Amino acid sequence: MSGTTELRGELSIVVLGASGDLAKKKTFPSLLRLFERDALPKNTSIFGYARTKMEQNEFHERISPNLKGSREDSQKKFLDICSYVPGAYDEAEAFQNLTKQIEKTEKERGGDSHNRIFYLALPPNVFASVSAQLKENCYSKSGVNRIVIEKPFGKDLDSCQELIDGMKKLWSEQDTFRIDHYLGKEMVKNILPFRFSNPAVDMSLNKDRVESVEIAFKEPFGTEGRGGYFDEFGIIRDIQQNHLCQVFCLLAMETPESFSAEDIRDQKVKLLKATKPISTDEVLLGQYTAANQKPGYKDDDTVPKDSNTPTFAALVLHVDNERWKGVPFIIKAGKALDEGSVDIRVQYKPVKNPMVDNAKRNELVMRIQPDEAIYMKCNTKAPGHNSISVPVELDLTYSSRFEDAYIPEAYEALILDCIQGKHSNFVRDDELLASWSIFTPLLHAIDQGKVPCSTYPYGSRGPEKLDEFLNKFQYHHDKQYEWPKTNIAKYVEKVEKHP
Repeated sequence: MSGTTELRGELSIVVLGASGDLAKKKTFPSLLRLFERDALPKNTSIFGYARTKMEQNEFHERISPNLKGSREDSQKKFLDICSYVPGAYDEAEAFQNLTKQIEKTEKERGGDSHNRIFYLALPPNVFASVSAQLKENCYSKSGVNRIVIEKPFGKDLDSCQELIDGMKKLWSEQDTFRIDHYLGKEMVKNILPFRFSNPAVDMSLNKDRVESVEIAFKEPFGTEGRGGYFDEFGIIRDIQQNHLCQVFCLLAMETPESFSAEDIRDQKVKLLKATKPISTDEVLLGQYTAANQKPGYKDDDTVPKDSNTPTFAALVLHVDNERWKGVPFIIKAGKALDEGSVDIRVQYKPVKNPMVDNAKRNELVMRIQPDEAIYMKCNTKAPGHNSISVPVELDLTYSSRFEDAYIPEAYEALILDCIQGKHSNFVRDDELLASWSIFTPLLHAIDQGKVPCSTYPYGSRGPEKLDEFLNKFQYHHDKQYEWPKTNIAKYVEKVEKHP
């Protein structure tokens, strides 16, 4: 059956890796929220599958602490549809037993459309074996089958190609849903509607109007507890090649022919193919050290003492097309920084008008987290007996503008998209390969120790040369800017001292 239609009738959702952190903290809580909002098909059963041997009640006790915030009655009803089946990831007999449990529940539910979604909350080293076992032993012959895969999708171009080739032998692209959870975030899902339903916005996004763009991810904590895992990947593989690259695609792609999944993904691939591989001369790497009573990256016993794995990276993408030629896209991400935030900042070309005194650049900001918001930084005359321009915002903060708005969690939105057969917020195979082509040369150079990695103190903005790097690409960090309110007297005084 086609993987593009909404699943109707009976549905079995199988969460593989059900005893792991991802399943407990994200997958099951998201399924509960969908259950509470009646977004799951009426006849839905959920199965947890993992190597850990435990009884049904123990499984419920394991996932329950992460279900807090829900109504007690709905939590109990949700757990009633959740079963647990222990089993290995490489034994046919174990998967055949899983199928028996699914079929038993399907028979009790009745109906003749036995749809199944297999959600792999698993490390990538078992994707191939689990996918093969599912196709051979658990594939429904009387319904739609879909498989959901979590990142990382390889470590470079070659490993990604190998993963894709292995999966394609088993599962069609239509039935494969590769999750990048950033595509489920409310503000990320709003980028295309905001652009293309507002001509004034979309017409300003081009080389004639834009000086530079920064897409930034900041975490206020380090790799506490997972330094050994993180050291295999680094910040670029963990955040920039996937999450921030997806944001870049939605912001910079051309207008799709329609808002169908394939037309959107076609334009994303077209943009990625027009983007040059990252130059090692346009990268700033960093690794955090102990400060503010917090340990450094290498203080973790699981991290090699000679590690050059970056925990911070600022890198520049250049798009070789008519719209963006010459505009630097700065993709920045780091751990153990001064705050937690993810945002897009489009800085427009500076004002060139002698009648305007001290005007700052216009800047379009889309805040992905925390507290979703879109605002335009623009200029107005400061109140009083002066002619100084002061930056202010034309502000859409979701919490202020939308009364009682329900904003779903990213995984919640994506699981529902999978049930409804919507591929537009999932990553297509050629999209992955095009992205890895941009990042792989740089990643190999870093792995070989050819790119210097400086240090920065825990709790800072990043390496000491960050502002110098940003200024090199026409992006300016405005230290005078004040939000949410401006003290006019103090602002005027600062401007007069440092015009």
